[in-house]
Amino acid sequence: MISEPELVGGVGFDAPEVLTEARPPRPPRARRPWLWALGGAVLASAVWGGGLYAYGQKEEPGPDLGGYASEVKLCEVAQLKALGGILGKRSQDGDGLGMDDPAVYEASCSPTFGDPDAGYSASLTYTLHKVTDPGPEFAARAKYYDLTTPIGGLGEAAFFDDRGGEGGELRVLDGQVEMALSVSRQYSTDENGNPLGNSEPPDLSGIDVPMTQDMLALMAALKK
Repeated sequence: MISEPELVGGVGFDAPEVLTEARPPRPPRARRPWLWALGGAVLASAVWGGGLYAYGQKEEPGPDLGGYASEVKLCEVAQLKALGGILGKRSQDGDGLGMDDPAVYEASCSPTFGDPDAGYSASLTYTLHKVTDPGPEFAARAKYYDLTTPIGGLGEAAFFDDRGGEGGELRVLDGQVEMALSVSRQYSTDENGNPLGNSEPPDLSGIDVPMTQDMLALMAALKK
């Protein structure tokens, strides 16, 4: 029997490699800091945008109304005592048209003085502007109604006209409030067209004084 020859002094073989299907573990993956930064920026932007939206939803405060009433029974509040001392006893009242809106409130009153048939009628209007500023238009409206005489010490601005000695009209601006007071003679006639009542009415050339006094008293009462 022939045996394998012995290799003397030969080169030895290395141990054979063992093959396997398992892959060696990968090194840990480094985090990408820019992704975290991007996520934080998006979150901050969302929070900022939400804050801006919430800020935009807040209602802006309205103008200062100066303490003036937003609801009033004008015929009861307006005493008009100075006019009554000149024109005669206040005989009857008439509540005029009014308006109650989030933007503006308005009340009116139409009292009469003296003889109901041949006395004097008055018209009083109180307008409270809750949103817009009536100031820029006030002087223009006064000019339109031929009110050219300024009255000092009455609100922010006031204009008057005596209507040719037959009465008078006064308009006042005080902050967000406009007030108008006018007085005129009443003419009543009989069936033959003859005037009734006093044929010689009192001189009304200085009626701006009692009208101003009554307006000052009314402005104070509307702030109570």
